[in-house]
Amino acid sequence: MTKSTSAGTLAPGFNSLGLDDRLLQSLTTLGYEEPTPVQREAIPMLISGVDVLGQAATGTGKTAAFALPILQSLATNERMREPMALILVPTRELAMQVAEAVHKYGKPLGAVALPIYGGAPIETQLRALKRGVDIVVATPGRALDHIRRKTLKLGGLKIVVLDEADEMLDMGFAEDLEAILEATPSERQTALFSATMAPKVSAIAAKYLRHPKTIRIAVDVKVSGVAPKVRQVAYIVPRAHKMAALGRVLDIEQPTSAMVFCRTRTEVDALTETLNASGYRAAALHGGLNQQQRDRVMKAFRANTTDLLVATDVAARGIDVEHVSHVVNYDVPSAPDSYVHRIGRTGRAGREGVAITLAEPREHRMLRNIESATKQKITISAVPTVADLRTRRLEATRANLREAIVAGDLEAMRGVVESLASEFDVMDVAAAAVKLVVARESGEGDQREIPTAPTRTSAAARPMSGPRYSPKERAERAERAERPDRAERVMRSERPDRPERPARPATKRPRVTSTQEMVRLFIGGGRKLKIRPGDIVGAIANEMNIAGEAIGAIEILDRHSLVDVPSTIADEVVTVLRGTTIKGKKLLVRRDLASQPRK
Repeated sequence: MTKSTSAGTLAPGFNSLGLDDRLLQSLTTLGYEEPTPVQREAIPMLISGVDVLGQAATGTGKTAAFALPILQSLATNERMREPMALILVPTRELAMQVAEAVHKYGKPLGAVALPIYGGAPIETQLRALKRGVDIVVATPGRALDHIRRKTLKLGGLKIVVLDEADEMLDMGFAEDLEAILEATPSERQTALFSATMAPKVSAIAAKYLRHPKTIRIAVDVKVSGVAPKVRQVAYIVPRAHKMAALGRVLDIEQPTSAMVFCRTRTEVDALTETLNASGYRAAALHGGLNQQQRDRVMKAFRANTTDLLVATDVAARGIDVEHVSHVVNYDVPSAPDSYVHRIGRTGRAGREGVAITLAEPREHRMLRNIESATKQKITISAVPTVADLRTRRLEATRANLREAIVAGDLEAMRGVVESLASEFDVMDVAAAAVKLVVARESGEGDQREIPTAPTRTSAAARPMSGPRYSPKERAERAERAERPDRAERVMRSERPDRPERPARPATKRPRVTSTQEMVRLFIGGGRKLKIRPGDIVGAIANEMNIAGEAIGAIEILDRHSLVDVPSTIADEVVTVLRGTTIKGKKLLVRRDLASQPRK
């Protein structure tokens, strides 16, 4: 969504969609101006009560497309203690973000949205459900767990939304989704949104949607719009650390002039204020500025008296400034064509430019969509470390010293150096001076490392193109890998209290990369509980917010299972899986006693 032209007027683009005035005012307060294509089509359909089957890429505004109609129904119907809407999403990160968005949109209504997902204390969720909630946003595994406990009551449910359905199915949640949908009232309204309409998505839609209206949001990107001399790089950063990562990247890149893009006016204002407080010269450009303010901002930016122009896509339309060295996507663009338009503002007039994108872990898929549409590689890099920043500052200090020496006019300083040189080695004097300069330029946050977010690539600084396996393919390959020597492994499984490492099957096991160190984990459930590789892939991928392809070989035996995971996250996987369920049961999870870390 884009932003409003005035905080005091209702968002005109949403007025025609049949929304309650309180919701319109909420959108205006949040800085939204006009609906995206998927919102323009889906909102009236969902308000009318029909089922909707929507195909739209991640980041096109799907959350508001289904959240606003749900809130509209809440505004026009009697409130009950039981939830009136259930939104199913693939990951806990998305569950939290959708619940937060619903809360923001529905604040004037007093809407209560509860995210429920594995890895969080179930007691807190139980208390919230008992008090009563309007909307539940859940991952399939934890939703089914609550349904079986009878703590998530579905009797008053009016609408079910499956968001990013293809990803949930890829993660092995097909059976869970069907079990949940079977437990919901038959007269419910259903909406399914997916980036692709693969056969498995179409099958579940045909089974559970009643005469749905179909929405398809096409992506049309002209490859020629991408500047050929633009270096494109992305950093996968946890949401809470995006500002720190932006500052670190700016300090490393040292842009001469940069444009930073955000989605909404509210984000532009907040980020501009934070940047200025951190010592950068930043100015905001958005639809809330009048023409005189806009002209003043652009004049300062063109004159290089402002280093950073923080803007929204709508406000930045028509801007033509040749000297922009960097474009930063503080938020991943909602569509590939927006990405192309943004980064096309650098690398002009024969100059080389840099396009930087800060993506949250779940937005990695959006980057792949952009890369596929533009036929341009986006390199995934690690966020610069404290050591990287120190090295960069030392290089800058050395360059500044060279310029000062060449410029001369150092006579006034020679007396200080000569007096110290009589007492100390002249090299120590110079080194101390450099140390003081670097220390003066260092900020308070320089000593803090920025956490590395789980990525959907197996190595940093790797182009996103290349062979990939979907979670389903990973599960199928794992099932094929377990078939040889099956009888021998069944004999071993008769001693679950003292598991031994099974002999390696002759079939080559699937791997993440040839150099990734893996650790084998023991899970206390196998074929007798009807556990399949897809169940384990789905549980780990969902709870850890990583792609299934990051998971190694899986071996399912009668009474237990073995799975290889990257050693860097092995302990966290153990902790998270102990707090969640697989096939509705809590299972023993630990490192396999017979395994050793291996490449």
